[in-house]
Amino acid sequence: MSQTRVWKRLLGVEHTVIEGIELDGEGEDEVLVVCVRPTRSRCSRCSRCDKRCPGYDQGEGRRRWRAPDVGLIVCHLEADAPRVRCEAHGVVVAAVPWARARARHTRAFEDTCAWLTAHAPASVVATYLRVAWRTVTDIVTRVVDDRAGQSDRLEGLRRIGIDEIAHRKGQRYITVVICHETGRIVWAHEGRNQETMRLFFDELGKSRSWKLTHVSADGAEWIHTVVAERAMNARICLDPFHVAQWATEAVDEVRRQLASDLRAEGRTEEAKSLKNSRWALLHNNYALNVDQRARLATIAATNNGLYRAYLLKEQLLGVIHLKGYAASHIILKKWLSWAKRCRIEPFVKLARTIENYKPYLENTLNSGLSNARSEATNTHLRVLTRRSYGFHSAEALIAMAMLTRGGLCPDLPGRAA
Repeated sequence: MSQTRVWKRLLGVEHTVIEGIELDGEGEDEVLVVCVRPTRSRCSRCSRCDKRCPGYDQGEGRRRWRAPDVGLIVCHLEADAPRVRCEAHGVVVAAVPWARARARHTRAFEDTCAWLTAHAPASVVATYLRVAWRTVTDIVTRVVDDRAGQSDRLEGLRRIGIDEIAHRKGQRYITVVICHETGRIVWAHEGRNQETMRLFFDELGKSRSWKLTHVSADGAEWIHTVVAERAMNARICLDPFHVAQWATEAVDEVRRQLASDLRAEGRTEEAKSLKNSRWALLHNNYALNVDQRARLATIAATNNGLYRAYLLKEQLLGVIHLKGYAASHIILKKWLSWAKRCRIEPFVKLARTIENYKPYLENTLNSGLSNARSEATNTHLRVLTRRSYGFHSAEALIAMAMLTRGGLCPDLPGRAA
């Protein structure tokens, strides 16, 4: 194997001619400089569209690109950076086969950085690669944009989930769309309103919007309104997790009101007992321990109203667990009848809410679809945010989300997937 081939493999470059290798600087500032040039087939190409173009001038002379370290020494590629005149993009710096457009790092270096950032905090990656953490963020954004442009992530969508997540204090949100078939993020944008949803459907296009069959979401009207407007063939499925959350909140409201009334009457011991029974009322029946079952039995014997609230919660959860079966619709109808006449105000209110969302909940019961993938994605994004001690912009979080959950993370250079 020739020395030139060895160096090309070490540097992770292709379509490149190595002209010379030298050490530059002294002591800790010493770096390895590899002088290179593109092969004839890759010369004089536009860095935007990759078309061959006539030359314009020599630009600003020679330029260096940071490459993966060689052993313990920082390595740079050095080459001329002429400019070309492109009919579509005007005068631009000519493309080089070893780096992306507008980058000062080689593809191998950027792919390594992106892969490491997907698996470790950016501060650790910055220290390991000897770059600034803002450089790591810029590299991740550039890699994600480059890989996203190589495929259409919105093609073939049929069942999607839509949810929002706060990325900073002050009610700052991003809207995330996932594909239920792959579990990947296919689209994300800052904001959580109808305008944000319309941006997604504008990018999706009318023909592909009509091919959507199911859209899972929570009770947000700004999602339901736009989906009904732009994807009329899609069935909106109400996330069963949020229905269960509404039911547990209604039980807890009943418990807190009863405890407050008991304290007002001076019955502090009974109020304290109700306070300590919270998890016995909220946990699933099969998950209760011996102490919680004893508390529940005491409530059944001494507090009929609270126990009925507990039974209403359990029956609604039973409806959710039966999604995909015809019996779930019959039980839901009977539950609504019971809740409307139970004279327990939080559940009367909940029954009105369920009645309002009944068509969407019935779609969930028929399809068995939930927003679990969206909630799992939100949990992942919260972990990313905590690991990074926050992001300075929504775009930075979206880039990391696409890198880790959008299928855009590159393989480590020189290794198979």
